[in-house]
Amino acid sequence: MAQRKKHISTVEVRNFGPKTNLFFNIVIGLFALTCLLPLIFIVIISLSSENSLVSNGYQFWPEHWSLAGYEYLATMSGQLLNALGISILVTVFGTLVNATFTSTYAYSISRTSFKYKKFFTIFCLITMLFTPGMVANYIVMTNLLQLKDTIWALILPMAVSPFNIIVMRTFFKRQVNESIIEAARIDGAGELRIFARIVLPLAVPGIATISLFAALGYWNDWFNALLYIQDSHLVPLQYLLMKLQSNIQMLSQNASQSAQYAGGAARIPQEATRMAMVVISILPIALSYPFFQKYFVKGLTIGGVKE
Repeated sequence: MAQRKKHISTVEVRNFGPKTNLFFNIVIGLFALTCLLPLIFIVIISLSSENSLVSNGYQFWPEHWSLAGYEYLATMSGQLLNALGISILVTVFGTLVNATFTSTYAYSISRTSFKYKKFFTIFCLITMLFTPGMVANYIVMTNLLQLKDTIWALILPMAVSPFNIIVMRTFFKRQVNESIIEAARIDGAGELRIFARIVLPLAVPGIATISLFAALGYWNDWFNALLYIQDSHLVPLQYLLMKLQSNIQMLSQNASQSAQYAGGAARIPQEATRMAMVVISILPIALSYPFFQKYFVKGLTIGGVKE
């Protein structure tokens, strides 16, 4: 042990010079800019006039700026706000359900005292490799569970994530020492109390990580709505966006709702409205990411160094 400490203390830490640091900062800054560039470009297109897009195409600095895309969305604010509300409800409640099921399942198979941990671990891995298929899922959701045209049809298909279970299982094995659990049992604490009072406070970074994964999945999901939702009042935002992208004529059908565009469908800012919808759809999840970032990085890096 003393030799190990001596070896660690004698390890030289290499420091880069100011010019090298400046070079790497520039490289990382350019890489970050390339990641932000598509988002910036989408915002610019959403603020471009339709005539400018038709005549000049997509430009980083359009000939004419316009809020026509956002103004048109304001004319269909009822449908848009309803879809946004459905997406927020499904994302928030679905993330809570996913985090609950995932963390409890992962905690069980991470404990050495659980008799059937090997069976349930293999069971989880099998579901990652083999799926029943779309037809079987549809029959179960519609005929067996009778969940068609309900909010549960958007939540339950993604309520459990095998990948998140494996992530949390590794997290629990590395962060929650078995001796702590044994000490709590000796003091008379039950399994539920141990999990709520001891395990969960230690697992905040890991739970935040899987919650972010689940929230992104629920927010971007439109396929389940395509399969199970026919009620227009239960359509989530991403499904509405998908319909707008696949059939832009939907905008033309709503042109009569606004006196500003009463002249006809040709005057509807189709491209700008598409991009404005994209901006609106990604804005909530983009604003929520900074709150998860600290826990997200910690949750992924914990256990990366073996002691």
